[in-house]
Amino acid sequence: MKKLAFLKPALVFVGIALAITTLSRLALFVLFNDRVSETPDFWLIFPLGLRSDLIIISYLSFLPVLLLTVLPDAVLQKIKGFFKVYFILFLTLFLLMELSTPDFIRQYDTRPNKIFLDYLIYPKEVLGTLLKSYWMMLLAATVLIACFVWIAMRNANRLFAPRKTAYSTKLLLFPIVVFLLVFGARGSLTSKRPINVSNAVFSVDQLTNCLGLNSLYTLAFSAYALKNEDNVEKMYGKMSEEEAISRVRKYMDVPDGGFTSDSIPLLHVTQPDSIRQTPYNLVIILEESLGAEYVGCLGGKPLTPEIDKLAREGTLFTNLYATGTRSVRGIEAVVTGFLPSPSESVVKLGDSQSGFYTVAALLEQKGYDTSFIYGGMANFDNMASFFNGNGFNRIIDEDDFDPAKTAFHGTWGYSDEDVMKKANDYYKTLRKPFVSLIFSSSNHEPFEFPDGRIALHDKKKNTVNNAMKYADYSVGKFFDLAKKEDYYKNTIFLVIADHNTRTFGKHLVPIHKFHIPALLIGPNVEKGRRYDALCSQIDIQPTTLAKLGLQLETPMPGRNLLRLDPKTPGRAMMQFHDINAFRVGNRVVVMQPFKKPLQFRLENDTVFIPEAVDIELSKDALGHVMSSYYLYKHEKFRLRKIWR
Repeated sequence: MKKLAFLKPALVFVGIALAITTLSRLALFVLFNDRVSETPDFWLIFPLGLRSDLIIISYLSFLPVLLLTVLPDAVLQKIKGFFKVYFILFLTLFLLMELSTPDFIRQYDTRPNKIFLDYLIYPKEVLGTLLKSYWMMLLAATVLIACFVWIAMRNANRLFAPRKTAYSTKLLLFPIVVFLLVFGARGSLTSKRPINVSNAVFSVDQLTNCLGLNSLYTLAFSAYALKNEDNVEKMYGKMSEEEAISRVRKYMDVPDGGFTSDSIPLLHVTQPDSIRQTPYNLVIILEESLGAEYVGCLGGKPLTPEIDKLAREGTLFTNLYATGTRSVRGIEAVVTGFLPSPSESVVKLGDSQSGFYTVAALLEQKGYDTSFIYGGMANFDNMASFFNGNGFNRIIDEDDFDPAKTAFHGTWGYSDEDVMKKANDYYKTLRKPFVSLIFSSSNHEPFEFPDGRIALHDKKKNTVNNAMKYADYSVGKFFDLAKKEDYYKNTIFLVIADHNTRTFGKHLVPIHKFHIPALLIGPNVEKGRRYDALCSQIDIQPTTLAKLGLQLETPMPGRNLLRLDPKTPGRAMMQFHDINAFRVGNRVVVMQPFKKPLQFRLENDTVFIPEAVDIELSKDALGHVMSSYYLYKHEKFRLRKIWR
């Protein structure tokens, strides 16, 4: 053992890191036992977890072990401070990530991933949410980390200072040390590729699978995997652009010969219900996190009396599914009608910041005023850049509100009722057709809203149920105001959710958590109708545009649901982190990175029956993912003429 003394700092690092990750995994297993224990062979999370722990620990150990092995003792003594700082820094990161994991899982049903990285860009909003909703956990984590760092620093010399060893001994052991590090980092000697997160998948429960990892590893892998955004074929499989586009086209409601451009492959003309000399306005109210489970008229909780009442005045889509779990995904689907992209939402991707199709860019060409109205800062999630470059000529956000004339300001900006009033005031001033997107935020954690507006559903005020009820109150207030104005009778209104609140469940893609409401109201909309067929968020804009009274040319793959042959099976696409689900009727194909697709028959949204993979259906699923990639990469999702 004396011959290995020079490796003591690294071995201590390995031991402490394994203790942190293992104890955390045990705690998570206990915390989520009701869910995890339902999975066959759930005990595999522990050996799989040990393997993922050793992978990240081996990578982090490589540099210090290399230095400890090849440098003479005299040099090591001069740089011993490096080893103390290096090991304590990464042990602190292990601890920080594991302490962050329980609440992240409760919110996103997986370990920290790219979402965690995304939110680091917005410290004001994120810190505000943490301080108001998770302050006890934040305080406890801060104390634990501070104590850990203090103890580690006090014992740094004893734990991490290099030990003297004969240089010949170190050189003799060098090949063995390198072999062990490479073996640990690869995770296997027999696999052609290094082990990655997909190798931890042994069940159809996303949460159980992710417990077989550790959070510093999942975060690091998410950062590393960003390079795959330019190589989707590597993640899901190869398919030519021509085949992918043809498989998307066969699900569109465009007649043979109806496509109008060779360079924009999905471009086609959509016919209105009737041509109007003066077309209708369009107002889209995008409701934050309003899952179907919170909507009374969809069989959810009794939290939406206003929307329930409005449903009798228009057409309600009762079997609609969001494309993703983030607001930028909802914007992508509702505003652009784009297929859920396999990497980041196009709202945040660089090559879609101008010249990309949006409903605003489309109607701007028809002389419409175009606006985006939001109570927070429009730069959040890159919305301002995307909207400004793609047809939204007026952006109204937090800086445009007068504090003296508002009801409430919270972590995410001004309250929904302030936003609705601002929108109504703006629409009253317009003297030409307009299209506008209103984006709510009060029903976003930490669920803040003004007092005295609603009868609380829960005794505690700042809960998701109360926030949903307040959001509904604000929608009702908007319509009360709008109905008093002249523009109301010439406007089509779309109320739709961007996604649900927490998306979780025991399946790889928890489909029941993608169920959202959409409601069309206006002079050309059938009252009291319920559209009950399966449909996707990307279908709603094509359906809505047909009500405006204009013949339009768009590249959207979605379908006009109200003209669709009733015999046509419903279709929906859902993206859960990097897993994609393609559903047609009661069959769903699930695609995971670097793995073969799986197929299930759905008895309902929560009962999945495994079945043999239909090769054609799986190719259709891949075709939709690859088409999104090709259309974005080659700038083919646009109007015939790009307006900048």
